[in-house]
Amino acid sequence: MLEEVERWLATRSWSVADRPLHRVLAAKQRSGQTVSVVLPALNEESTVGDIVSVIRHDLMRQAPLVDEIVVVDSGSTDRTSEVAAAAGARVVHRDAILPRLPAVPGKGEVLWRSLLATGGDVVAFVDADLKEFSSDFVLGIVGPLLTDPGVDLVKAMYDRPLAGAAGQGGRVTELMARPLLNMHWPQLAGFVQPLGGEYAARRSLLEQLPFPVGYGVELGMLVDALHLVGLDALAQVDVGVRKHRHQDGQALGRMSAAIYRTAQLRLARGHLIRPSLTQFERGVSGFEPRTYSVDTEERPPMAEIAEYAERRVA
Repeated sequence: MLEEVERWLATRSWSVADRPLHRVLAAKQRSGQTVSVVLPALNEESTVGDIVSVIRHDLMRQAPLVDEIVVVDSGSTDRTSEVAAAAGARVVHRDAILPRLPAVPGKGEVLWRSLLATGGDVVAFVDADLKEFSSDFVLGIVGPLLTDPGVDLVKAMYDRPLAGAAGQGGRVTELMARPLLNMHWPQLAGFVQPLGGEYAARRSLLEQLPFPVGYGVELGMLVDALHLVGLDALAQVDVGVRKHRHQDGQALGRMSAAIYRTAQLRLARGHLIRPSLTQFERGVSGFEPRTYSVDTEERPPMAEIAEYAERRVA
């Protein structure tokens, strides 16, 4: 491991217990910064309400750490929006944000648009499929940003059990993202969960980053932030255990392909001849091919969008 990464692990990797809530609240009061929590959601009615309720109870009613919770629904066909609103979140549909630009499918698209739907100086992203959710996830990733002006982005790290086995989750991380980062961006080799969906950053950083619209958003954001603000402005916090709904192997294959494409664009090594992925499913006549596009569209930095600039001026 690079000596720089070893030093970073010793100085920029923390536990949620390192910054108790009272200390983070005091820092927030001194700085006057505001905090937004964003949950990107698609058909998560079984989990989104509990997550919102825990954040509202622990970090809004009992302690004024979070200023707003926004659930951005990207086209749910279940009761995700109703459940989130009943739990106390402000619910915004993806298509209602920046309507002059037709929305495209993907998590990164939702996160990018959420910058226009929120006002916090610090924006925390939390996946909406988490089970047994703890508000430590939010406290952990927000704490360093409020207490240390030299930190611009914080990723959560955690154990990811799979089928009861500890440490077996995060298959795309171990098989795709970690090898890519170690080979091409070794400064980022110290991140335990580089693809984790729980992270927070200063708005001043997020508005300068391009956003891959799909599964590549976490890797792309980490790489771009490294180049923009440097390794010492990035950090990670141990928040315990993450339990969530796991996807099947083919979905993980599509995710891996999108992440590879995101990395390839950033390596600037030319163009893929065929930016697509063919997988196979057994049908009535044997194995049938299914081909998916993995060409990764990206949204420009939000600071370049006229509507966002106008809102800041106003």
